[in-house]
Amino acid sequence: MIRIAPETAADGWEIEYLLDTAFAPGRTALSSYRLREGVEPVGALCLTARDNDAMAALAGCIRFWPVQAGGRKALLLGPVATHPTRQGEGIGAMLILESLDRAVDLGWGACILVGDEPYYQRFGFARADFLRFPPPTNPKRVLAKALAPGGLDGVAGDVVRWQGS
Repeated sequence: MIRIAPETAADGWEIEYLLDTAFAPGRTALSSYRLREGVEPVGALCLTARDNDAMAALAGCIRFWPVQAGGRKALLLGPVATHPTRQGEGIGAMLILESLDRAVDLGWGACILVGDEPYYQRFGFARADFLRFPPPTNPKRVLAKALAPGGLDGVAGDVVRWQGS
């Protein structure tokens, strides 16, 4: 049984290890990391997944960050990672679904990410040709989802680092 819980400060080193394991070491050079620099994540949406055993190793994690998308506040989903030995168990999907439900409950209107459309379309994400992500991001990998009715209405333009409070 998988237990999903909010990320804590004690999880930090294990999350970084998982992200290094799941992604290439150069992951921090991606443009999405430029959007995260100096910005606090949305803590209520940053979750971990472990087996029900209190001493269980981290099986997966997900994080969210506020950004400006076309001049409006939005969530940036990512990274989301599952330990390579646990892939195919649905842990990533559980984290995505749970965190998006929480985002709706918190009143967020829209969520964007950079990822594979065939994977994320099952969660309601679609190509967001109306948004410009910082280079060198492939524009075909920029995806968005409205979390509230009209959440993406009129949203267009650059995705930039969050400057608000």
